[in-house]
Amino acid sequence: MPLLQPSNSISHHHKNTHTHTLIQLASVHAFTPQNFATNSQMQPSLSLCMPHSPNSLALDSCSSLTSPNLRFCGLRREISGFSVPSQLKRGQFIRAKRLIFPRKAQASPAKVSASSDDNGSPPKSFDYDLIIIGAGVGGHGAALHAVEKGLKTAIIEGDMMGGTCVNRGCVPSKALLAVSGRMRELQDQHHLKALGLQVSAAGYDRQAVADHANNLASKIRSNLTNSLKALGVDILTGMGRILGPHKVKYGKVGFSDNVVTARDIIIATGSVPFVPKGIEVDGKTVITSDHALKLEFVPDWVAIVGSGYIGLEFSDVYTALGSEVTFVEALDQLMPGFDPEISKLAQRVLINPRKIDYHTGVFATKITPAKDGKPVIIELTDAKTKEPKDTLEVDAALIATGRAPFTNGLGLENINVETQRGFVPVDERMQVKDKDGNLVPHVYCIGDANGKMMLAHAASAQGISVVEQVTGTDHALNHLSIPAACFTHPEISMVGLTEPQAREKAQKEGFEISVAKTSFKANTKALAENEGEGLAKMIFRPDNGEILGVHIFGMHAADLIHEASNAIALGTRVQDIKFAVHAHPTLSEVLDELFKSAKVNAHATRPIREPIAV
Repeated sequence: MPLLQPSNSISHHHKNTHTHTLIQLASVHAFTPQNFATNSQMQPSLSLCMPHSPNSLALDSCSSLTSPNLRFCGLRREISGFSVPSQLKRGQFIRAKRLIFPRKAQASPAKVSASSDDNGSPPKSFDYDLIIIGAGVGGHGAALHAVEKGLKTAIIEGDMMGGTCVNRGCVPSKALLAVSGRMRELQDQHHLKALGLQVSAAGYDRQAVADHANNLASKIRSNLTNSLKALGVDILTGMGRILGPHKVKYGKVGFSDNVVTARDIIIATGSVPFVPKGIEVDGKTVITSDHALKLEFVPDWVAIVGSGYIGLEFSDVYTALGSEVTFVEALDQLMPGFDPEISKLAQRVLINPRKIDYHTGVFATKITPAKDGKPVIIELTDAKTKEPKDTLEVDAALIATGRAPFTNGLGLENINVETQRGFVPVDERMQVKDKDGNLVPHVYCIGDANGKMMLAHAASAQGISVVEQVTGTDHALNHLSIPAACFTHPEISMVGLTEPQAREKAQKEGFEISVAKTSFKANTKALAENEGEGLAKMIFRPDNGEILGVHIFGMHAADLIHEASNAIALGTRVQDIKFAVHAHPTLSEVLDELFKSAKVNAHATRPIREPIAV
């Protein structure tokens, strides 16, 4: 594609005294609860479905079966199915389809006998009860829970323990954001003066800031590794590949491979930064979040491509450190994955007052790294007409267009599985589906690799859910109860549906919704901190009090959201939670006021319809 230089191009030299960042929403971005219902192009579409009734099973020497409690993340009500007999002991189980029942004790406690199954001819015994491929947050959470449940467990890791979150994501980014938060406080003379404080000009040491992020990642990685070792989890080093039912190969390049067997296998390989076609990443001037977290330099003008979580957080970091930022967004508004009302307020606080400008409704169709004294060149194309629109010349470009699953080389073809846009297809219990839509016995996939919800804590919750499954408790995870947060200053958090999503759902299903709101300006603790800018809103059903979604923008929003997410997980109604007591004066009273302001119909006493496991 030829280099575009239209008459309205932005000269690099016109911006040479500031740092600029550019952000564009590409065709794929990381999951948010808000786009869960609408689905991004890179993520498989999700449908809501109740669990199917179990298959009929003929069992010898088993007592009659009664209806069990189907466990969710959070307490859930009873759904019909089989129960696990009370005499089941830790480590004693055989597998019949999905349910697990007692088996005879084994001669060797280190081996677990295979049950008769319909997936070929499994070996008579296994090296492990459970093998997890991938030692990120999801794999780690699954391993810890597996040990708690008495399973002999191994985890395979081909890179660094901790995966993306610990090494190139959540952990180091929070270290940089902690610095940006302190810098903003020290630079806000008006805020400091209102508190009676006087501070001289604030500065920073770039290398020391980078070291802080790196040291934090190293510490958390070490803690994670030690926790697995202390519990007796075998850490197997190398790239894992499934050879067939119950069988996994692992090893490093240039070394001989090892083969191990397990009754059950969990795929937890995570994701990598997604880079759209036409963008040349050199790791220096055109970078992904992996490179940006190293903070090797702070550009004067940086373009961030994508205005989701990743782009917003890095804009917070870069502007606090003195950079000028430009967002490039494919859709017509910034922050399209958030609730529109929250996005509007966040733009007024996080974008407009800062050294940030933006281009919406455009794609960055070509980005050329800086070289030979020339700046980074970004060619913009109209998202609707596909016509060339503009050219930017900047010091650096950060590609924050979401993440893509890391599933190549897993040997999925050996179990008749085909990925969907790279994601491993699974059912609502994270069990892998083959290319014909049938469940693959004893193989599960969690986290970013399945695309259901690309968040570290969602991966961990999915892993715990799978372990519950393989140890005899039917367990399904309600993803609409899992919160998400963006750690800007102030923070943004959310759980459940956005207002437009809730209205669409209400129209389809024939019920009404109501919206309650409260401001941080009415909160004593927020005013004491001189941080009254903020809003909390709740979407709910006035006929029965069901909470459909909660969204918060303000001080410590990421911490406040959990009361709402737990309420959704537990099925707690508005008319019940409004009686909860909150300490005064605390920020938690923002939620207290929110719940109390919600008006529920007087006759709303019947139980809420069961949330659907997704």
